[in-house]
Amino acid sequence: MDFADGPMAIPMWVNGRAYLSVGDRFFNVVNPVSGEAVRRVPLCGAAEAAEAVTAAQGAQPQWAAMGMPARRVCIQALADGLERYRGHFAKLLQQDLGLADEAAGAEVDAALAALRSDVVGQAGFVSGVFGLVVGAEQPLSRFAAAIAPLLLAGGTLTVKPSPQAPSAVFALCELSSRCDWPGGVLNLVQGDKDAIEGLCRAGIERLLFTGEAGLGAQVAALADAAGIACDLLA
Repeated sequence: MDFADGPMAIPMWVNGRAYLSVGDRFFNVVNPVSGEAVRRVPLCGAAEAAEAVTAAQGAQPQWAAMGMPARRVCIQALADGLERYRGHFAKLLQQDLGLADEAAGAEVDAALAALRSDVVGQAGFVSGVFGLVVGAEQPLSRFAAAIAPLLLAGGTLTVKPSPQAPSAVFALCELSSRCDWPGGVLNLVQGDKDAIEGLCRAGIERLLFTGEAGLGAQVAALADAAGIACDLLA
């Protein structure tokens, strides 16, 4: 894999560190306002998804055993870190999505509010190992709103962000390591349909989706074909 030419590639995030896949398919992240290819992501498949889910499975017992007060400290530290780097995250959203300053800042603020919420678990499930697919609309705030209740309840997960808007989601995963989170609690696999199918077959307990309704229906169909329960989050 050659990262020297073209836009900077964003890797996966597995077990608390960047994970470089060895595929040959990439997706260019194009700013819709300027038309510039600002980054690119590898289009991963089943093998990479399995690596990420294995890390989440390995981390889940320790994360659950920490107890809710300790998990809350970790999540609040992540929120504090996001607030410190608010401008950086807003810039990532602007680059990927072409957002104006005010809209990008509002997206970061919504993510901060979600991380600082006291909601524990989602309806019908609270702990375990999950897969999460995030659409391109409001990717950071939707990601934060989806993960905060699950993490607080003791769950671990692997997220697959939209290849159109991966940067802020990856940066939040990376920020968790600076907040001394245990490796494997929060993992990320880049990709498209193949990565989603890989998550469904890698041993997750449920697949979650947050984002555009049309894409949610497609994700649910992939999960159904793999025999995995899928929840479409608000």
